[in-house]
Amino acid sequence: MSTMNPELQIVGFQVGRETYGVLITSLHEIVRVPEITAVPDAPDYMEGVINLRGKIVSVIDLRKRFGEPKRALNRRNRILVVEHGGRLSGLIVDSASEVIKIPAAEIEPSPATLQEGGLNCVTGLGKYRGRLIVLLDMAKLLDSSARKEAIDPANGDAHSAAAAK
Repeated sequence: MSTMNPELQIVGFQVGRETYGVLITSLHEIVRVPEITAVPDAPDYMEGVINLRGKIVSVIDLRKRFGEPKRALNRRNRILVVEHGGRLSGLIVDSASEVIKIPAAEIEPSPATLQEGGLNCVTGLGKYRGRLIVLLDMAKLLDSSARKEAIDPANGDAHSAAAAK
């Protein structure tokens, strides 16, 4: 194993005005937004599910997840398909750009104030052509989404079970 990775290959994408990036190794593929089937009682940021060549993929709208104002989908929107915990998940982004190579020396660790925030999925900030790219940890982003889903219904179920007694 090499001691130093000279550069990271990042897939850049936009949500709102910000450019985000994920390691190319965490991406399964990038697809256009097909018809999405809504799922009842899903969290508001969960758009629903899609059928991707016979596999059911849950789809999260990153605009909603990051608290950005809602916009109608257009032809530039893409779904980043990532594998996490043996399952595929899709993330709707405003647009996906090219693969960006950022030297390891140009990546700053995430500021402590970001780590104290709710999502805690920012792994660092990459400097690329005079702008900052917010690097995301897909596992943490998807874990926090799953945890949020698991907590909300549990509270409701526990509450209704107690009320039924």
